[in-house]
Amino acid sequence: MASKKDTQLKTVEPEAEEASSTITYSSDVIATIAGMAVSDVEGVAGMANVTGTKIGGKNKAVTKGIKVEIGPEEVSCDLYVLIEYGRPIQKVATEVQENVRRSLETMTGLHVVRVDVHVQGISFERENSALTAGAQKAKLTSGAEKKPAE
Repeated sequence: MASKKDTQLKTVEPEAEEASSTITYSSDVIATIAGMAVSDVEGVAGMANVTGTKIGGKNKAVTKGIKVEIGPEEVSCDLYVLIEYGRPIQKVATEVQENVRRSLETMTGLHVVRVDVHVQGISFERENSALTAGAQKAKLTSGAEKKPAE
């Protein structure tokens, strides 16, 4: 039979081991970082809707058009973009990939496995607004030339 002394619990100081702490990121955090990085690239007119995904919360506009997959130490994302008319699509898409990769790796420390850019369309908004502004200017100019009859 064991004596009372043998059944008492002993406190053991842990050896010098690293604490097993973890940092996890929400997919919304990753999508927000990626969205901000995309918006910094000239030539991107906006993001397209990703069908079948739910986008909610405050950062709805920033995370629109972004799908992310997060692993324990890596991340990958798909970006659905609209490019401004007249811009070299391949150059803009490459800049998006590089900026997103750099931002995610810098801010999270995660390894970016892939950044896929899906060009969903071309935006003519800039050209249309320039034409509209020109037409309005022409109306004002032609209207100023006419003098009312006295």
